[in-house]
Amino acid sequence: MPSHPTDAVTRELLVRQLETWLPGALNRSRRATVALAYAGGDADSADEALRVVAEYADRLRGRRLTVLVLATAADLPARLGPIEADLPAEVALHVVPGEADRLPVGVKAAGAAGAPVFSFVDAAGADPALPGAGVDPAVLAAAAVGRPAEVLLRLGAGGSARAALGEAGFPLVTEVELVPVDGGPAATVAFGTGSDRSLEAFKEALWAVDEFAGARYRDPADPAGRPLDIALDPEPGPLRRELLAELTRSGPRTVTELRRYALTSTVYRSSDAVRALTGLLETGSVTREPADGRLGGDVVITAASPQPPA
Repeated sequence: MPSHPTDAVTRELLVRQLETWLPGALNRSRRATVALAYAGGDADSADEALRVVAEYADRLRGRRLTVLVLATAADLPARLGPIEADLPAEVALHVVPGEADRLPVGVKAAGAAGAPVFSFVDAAGADPALPGAGVDPAVLAAAAVGRPAEVLLRLGAGGSARAALGEAGFPLVTEVELVPVDGGPAATVAFGTGSDRSLEAFKEALWAVDEFAGARYRDPADPAGRPLDIALDPEPGPLRRELLAELTRSGPRTVTELRRYALTSTVYRSSDAVRALTGLLETGSVTREPADGRLGGDVVITAASPQPPA
């Protein structure tokens, strides 16, 4: 069982993203790779990831899926053995003793380049002050060799891998801080991809995880930094602040542009932007052109001019 609320949320996000990624990868290519790399810890999420793979056995006929697990947990082979026994012959499982920094070697040995690759890197024990929030740039570069490539990272409190993921070749990145309700140590989860659809799927998974897992979210882009309850319809206050700040910085934007900003620059989904904009319009914080009608994609939103003091 996970020892910390951030473990539980991260594990559920990994499972949900694999459930989304696997069918698409297997339809796209005859070979694919899943790489799970752990910087310390007991690698408990590897068990759940393999169970997801086992569930898709019927889709693996005529395909080849390589699963790499890099970890230092001595009991890992014994734990994974019963699950491995239920995997179809099309799955090649390689358990490699070592830290996450061995991912480049593992990915190269698996011949993963040029086919779909999904990587999970748990670097929560690393120093977030180091480059890449404690994740070796070579590890991120190895995660990016897939065509396409996706990566899910777990970082320590205060870590941010947005810039490092962009430099590694992931054009779309989102991050969220996991804040335990019991006041325990926080963690950061980051996701990198090149697909709008995958980013949307991750956002849907983000807000669909267990609301009773004992953690809340904090959006690094929220000027107020207030934690949010996990909910299918998240509280829109932080997004209102973020959209208003973006309009103040950059000037008028269409609804379409603001929906994309919500998707790519906040923890929210693109669909959440309409609710947030409706609230801003009701309070007079923004104006729209045209003034009436449906809040469609081509409607232009402008931050209201501040009123001079009386």
